[in-house]
Amino acid sequence: MTTETAAAEAGRDFIRDIVQADLDSKKHKGIVTRFPPEPNGYLHIGHAKSIALNFGIAQEFAGRCHLRFDDTNPTKEEQEYIDSIQADVHWLGYDWGTDLYYASDYFEQLYDWAEGLIRDGHAYVDDQSQEEIRFSRGTLTEPGKNSPFRDRPVDESLDLFRRMKAGEFPNGARVLRARIDMAAGNINLRDPVLYRILHAEHPRTGTKWSIYPSYDYAHGQSDAIEGITHSICTLEFEDHRPLYEWLLDKLPVPSKPRQYEFARLNLTYTLLSKRVLTQLVREGHVAGWDDPRMPTIAGLKRRGVPPAAVREFVKRIGVAKANSVVDVGMLEFCIREELNRTSLRRMAVLRPLKVVIENYPEGQVEELEAINHPDDPTAGTRKIAFGRELYIERDDFMENPPKKFFRLSPGTEVRLRYAYFIKCTGVIKDAAGEIVELRCTYDPATKGGNAPDGRKVKATMHWLPAAQSRPAEIRIYNQLFLKPSPDAGNFAADINPQSLEILADARVENAIAETNSSDVMQFERQGYFVRDADSRPDRLVFNRTIGLRDTFAKEVGGKG
Repeated sequence: MTTETAAAEAGRDFIRDIVQADLDSKKHKGIVTRFPPEPNGYLHIGHAKSIALNFGIAQEFAGRCHLRFDDTNPTKEEQEYIDSIQADVHWLGYDWGTDLYYASDYFEQLYDWAEGLIRDGHAYVDDQSQEEIRFSRGTLTEPGKNSPFRDRPVDESLDLFRRMKAGEFPNGARVLRARIDMAAGNINLRDPVLYRILHAEHPRTGTKWSIYPSYDYAHGQSDAIEGITHSICTLEFEDHRPLYEWLLDKLPVPSKPRQYEFARLNLTYTLLSKRVLTQLVREGHVAGWDDPRMPTIAGLKRRGVPPAAVREFVKRIGVAKANSVVDVGMLEFCIREELNRTSLRRMAVLRPLKVVIENYPEGQVEELEAINHPDDPTAGTRKIAFGRELYIERDDFMENPPKKFFRLSPGTEVRLRYAYFIKCTGVIKDAAGEIVELRCTYDPATKGGNAPDGRKVKATMHWLPAAQSRPAEIRIYNQLFLKPSPDAGNFAADINPQSLEILADARVENAIAETNSSDVMQFERQGYFVRDADSRPDRLVFNRTIGLRDTFAKEVGGKG
């Protein structure tokens, strides 16, 4: 066990240690964190790690966590994303109270501070194109080159910046850049862009603004305005921290937050790039942001993953300083563990094969008792009808079985769960030679599944009554990608063609059909399933949340 894993199991990590030390030293009177998503897509499970960290720290140290939308790019932002993000945070079990903010709340202040940077000689308006600026920034081994406009007079830059704000210039004509050091080893300090011209309607400010601040400029200053004490980011922002601190040092901000970085979440068989997720949706590889194959929080929710399982997963992987890849099996383990504890048991036949019990009286129906949860007596029992015609799982019968096939075959006897022993006496086929029906007999003395003479059977099978069950569509979801490390640059080539299987002729218990509950159920011997939003009274639809055990790894040759 690594030191970081041990700390995670104890509820500690290096960021929490920093927070505790800051409180012990009286550096801060109270802790204020923030979760700052850009509203340009749906949240994914990687964001769940950040949400749990920021809100969790606020809870543990009696502080506050703000939800702040960094809405500085109106061309990609939509109210749909804002609504979904708020819903996802709540679903995970966290709440921001009255502390809901937007970077756009601070546009006036950010603009005024930008003018101050110009007046103090720390910023200038640059007329170079985006391509020219990119080319002149240099490389990791070569310094950048000063813009020909770098020494533009302060009054001229102020005038141009105000005219940029007034909307006089087209997109891309000019930008405002910080004047730092074009020879800096950190490329982020080579006169970064602070404002760009963008004639686009903003979801909250409408057409008031023709210029918008960069993320680097808006983010740190928003933190300062809100009094954030610990600005917690993923590792890709580590190289941005010097710029974060430079801006805080040059501006008359009301507080000086400190940025800390932690490793982002990477999962096998999963891509968490927002660009890739957007393409998956727009190119029709999935049925939307909440497609249960997506690693989005909305997708996990629709698939039936309980929020407690996501929180437990995040807790188990811990908060590390170095990037690594987590096996998706750990997430699946947390899901199974939570659902095994909480899910009621029901029976469903996914690929039905009809059985006629020839010695059972025609027209007779009896009710058998079935338990709702084997480990929770308080969950009670339910009644299941038993009659002459039943359905069993097609895979539970073989006409010519191999030696170690212990389920139903001609002449063999098996137990029907909660019911009786049955024996196959005949097979009926259609014109194409396909098995369409079995003829069986039952032993009335074995009611409840036990033989008074002590004889044993090697298989117990689930089943459903033909007349007292309901048709349903079952959607079997598997991993979206076939490779442990899908190629983000050519992700379509790695998509699993069997990521979704639809079983249109399944049957489910009446007890399942009679409730509109969104709770996940265990279909015995099948896995965990949840009612989908596509369900209608005349057409039930269920999504498989996860199987009872991991079969995908074997199908694709392991999880190397």
